[in-house]
Amino acid sequence: MTDTALLEVAWTDPVTGCRGYLVIDRLVRGVASGGLRMRRGCSLFEVRGLARGMTLKEGLNYDPDGRYIPLGGAKGGIDFDPYDERARDVVARYLHAMRPLIEQYWTMGEDLGLRQDVIDGVIAEIGLLSPVQAIYPLLEDREAATARLADAFRIEVGGLGLDELVGGLGVAQATLTGLEMLGLDNEGNRPHRVVLQGFGAMGGATARFLADAGLRVVGVSDVRGVVANPDGLDVEHLLRHRDRFGGIDRDNLKPGDELLPPEAWLDVPAEVLVPAAISYCVDADNQAKIGAKLIVEAANLPVTPDAEELLDARGIRVVPDFVANSATNSWWWWTLFGDVGADAEEAFGKVRARMRTLVTSVFEVATLDGLSLRAAALQLSEKNLEAIHARFG
Repeated sequence: MTDTALLEVAWTDPVTGCRGYLVIDRLVRGVASGGLRMRRGCSLFEVRGLARGMTLKEGLNYDPDGRYIPLGGAKGGIDFDPYDERARDVVARYLHAMRPLIEQYWTMGEDLGLRQDVIDGVIAEIGLLSPVQAIYPLLEDREAATARLADAFRIEVGGLGLDELVGGLGVAQATLTGLEMLGLDNEGNRPHRVVLQGFGAMGGATARFLADAGLRVVGVSDVRGVVANPDGLDVEHLLRHRDRFGGIDRDNLKPGDELLPPEAWLDVPAEVLVPAAISYCVDADNQAKIGAKLIVEAANLPVTPDAEELLDARGIRVVPDFVANSATNSWWWWTLFGDVGADAEEAFGKVRARMRTLVTSVFEVATLDGLSLRAAALQLSEKNLEAIHARFG
């Protein structure tokens, strides 16, 4: 697989002067898949890495017997504060500028700092059919496929949308399978402790499923700091008292919940660490604070390469992002192409089975070949990408 992206676009907003980027790493059957994020400090370097991760994520989930055939990888990013009142207008101008690419090549959805309803609203306003309309020519029955996906997006379970839940379930299943592969799933009588950095769509849903599985969520962080409780947080209570960006209402905490500064998320004792917010938050310096036995990358690129190397040398396993958080992306396409219906239990069953198989395979290859989990996952993804290229060119 080449290290050079197929296309890189840099955009300057004519009103605010902020910068935006789109990187199409690779096309498969003429289409690439990847979300749009908005955060202050987002760079072309970051978006380039995220687009490459999407290529790997798509390749890793290739099933030659499935109706969904993986796409190429892409990513969009805007260097702007999503809390700014002008944010939606910035998104509108960015998407209008990228319109020709959205029409033909780039299928996209929400990512860090953006919600799907905002993207869908802007897409309709600028006269496009859908944020995934580039894939329409590949569908056998577009009307049935889009209706099925729309129905799936209307499903809620326990107050959370199915689109949000499948990603969190994927991360949770990756965590549970990782603990099992490390021989830690039944260690002692006290449930394993988990700390999550980020409590938005991915972090919140992950916390729910881990708590449901019996793990103790002892810390979650948002932009204002960390909420911690050594006896375990009431995840459902926190979910009911968060804003659309994952911010937790400090006026609705429970007795025993502590408030810590933002950087303290690495100081809360835990066996499992789930970075579920920003990229590059674990580096070569702060990784020394980590005492967890397993890190599961719910966010994209949260652990820098040099930090991951140091962690691996200390025996701390890192399940890479393009493995751990791949369920959201796959669920979109499983649903659109008809591998699953608009049904929560069917989707949950598919996600659990796929993530268990995937994470088990990554651990087995890593053990057999003496590799890091990332290197093992890269090996599996590149093998699939070769098969996709041989089949589709």
